[in-house]
Amino acid sequence: MGTASPATGRPYPTTLVCQVLEVPRSTLYGRLRREAAPERPATKRGPKTRLSDDELTAKIRTVIETSPFVGEGHRKVRARLAAGDVFAGKGRVLRLMRGADLLSPARSPARPKRAHDGRIMTDAPNEMWGTDAWRFETDEEGLCWGFVAVDHFNTEVKGWHVCKIGNRFAALEPIRQGVEGTFAVLHEGVAAGLSLRMDHGSQYTSRDFRGEIRFFGIDASYAFVAEPQCNGVAESFIGRLKEQCVWLHRFKNLEEARQIIGEYIKRHNTEWLVAKHDHITPIEARERWERDTQSHVA
Repeated sequence: MGTASPATGRPYPTTLVCQVLEVPRSTLYGRLRREAAPERPATKRGPKTRLSDDELTAKIRTVIETSPFVGEGHRKVRARLAAGDVFAGKGRVLRLMRGADLLSPARSPARPKRAHDGRIMTDAPNEMWGTDAWRFETDEEGLCWGFVAVDHFNTEVKGWHVCKIGNRFAALEPIRQGVEGTFAVLHEGVAAGLSLRMDHGSQYTSRDFRGEIRFFGIDASYAFVAEPQCNGVAESFIGRLKEQCVWLHRFKNLEEARQIIGEYIKRHNTEWLVAKHDHITPIEARERWERDTQSHVA
């Protein structure tokens, strides 16, 4: 094989041509082979998966439609797929959800570093609870109040209360529920070692509120002013509560709101997937910690 000279018509050997052009012969031979080979359809390299992209996308849509929550990201969708014996890589699920426009709206960029930039999650339950309030509308009773207490370990709701008048006594109700549900009694000092993270709202700075949590042995832990991330566990839960429940309903009255919000909170504790704990529910995370602790003691 060679190239014909335009002057003499005699072929030049391939070795000479490649030497003059400074091209390896392997490059030339490889290109000739590719041009001579029949054209093949573009397919994904590597081993073939059990489900095609279209089939997996359909299953992803089913998971999103049947999930009790809205706006879940690709990691939780992948975890729910695995629970149904459908296994796929994180990158593949992300790629398919992005291509099918199934991803939740992007979060806003991270803010500049501020006074509080520490870790608020705890390594064990009942070390710190977060509490906060929100307001919502009802047709018959107008604006009402909601209060909640959330464990910083697993985002488990320890207590909640909705009412018409959101004063200091209403703010104490979730704390009482949490103390009684966790420690079985409402005695003095029963919750010693527990901290309560809260903001500087008038309910939480009142003498009655501070006096009662002190009676239970709870240490008050106030967030930095204008730093809502300090109370991020309670704030985050209330944000989800609004997105998943409050904003999806028009409450006729306070009693209806109490029923619907209570159902959501029960569903949150038993079905919400906590990323920190490998996508298991808040109650499962606490029960796993209790089992691990008992096995280490034994």
